[in-house]
Amino acid sequence: MPKGSEELTAARKEEIISACAELYKTMSFKEITIKEIGNATTFTRTSIYNYFQTKEEIFLALLQREYELWVQSLKRIQSGYESMNGEEFADALAHSLEERQNLLKIMSMNHYDMEDNSRLERLTEFKIVYGKALAEVRNCLDKFFPEMTDQDKQDFIFSFFPFMFGIYPYTMVTEKQREAMTKAKVNYVYMTVYEITYAEVKKLLGV
Repeated sequence: MPKGSEELTAARKEEIISACAELYKTMSFKEITIKEIGNATTFTRTSIYNYFQTKEEIFLALLQREYELWVQSLKRIQSGYESMNGEEFADALAHSLEERQNLLKIMSMNHYDMEDNSRLERLTEFKIVYGKALAEVRNCLDKFFPEMTDQDKQDFIFSFFPFMFGIYPYTMVTEKQREAMTKAKVNYVYMTVYEITYAEVKKLLGV
């Protein structure tokens, strides 16, 4: 790690992550390279290796940032309402994910490879934030649904988080995929991020 203040290091990491996020709007994970990310920053490709050793580490850091933003949304749900019924909570949670499509997009990639090709310290940093997301969903359930048992809450969390991995590929369908579905005569119901999440949360809550 190069010498410099913690603020400078954090700023440079943030620049790298933001450059990756911008490229990810128009390029696939496979297409994006360290060189491409370096070209989109104010310092050399070689300098990137002072902060991230692999492309997967940069994407993991981007995923971490997306989780941090979602955690803030979950906290706002808790602080903004004294009480919520099942439909209201489903609506709020669905809107929170509707705003985090980059989170859903990265989650739908090969998550195993992203974690496997990151150093332990980078992976640990990510897992801490992931744990906060789990905790904040649990805090929402604790506040708004005190009648739920601990087992009910655990069942909700360990059904909802795996469900999140499938939201993006199900809702963000390309024209090529639509055409293939039509030719294959697959009766596919197209839904938005909001619609599919709202329906799933209501189902998990038994509403």
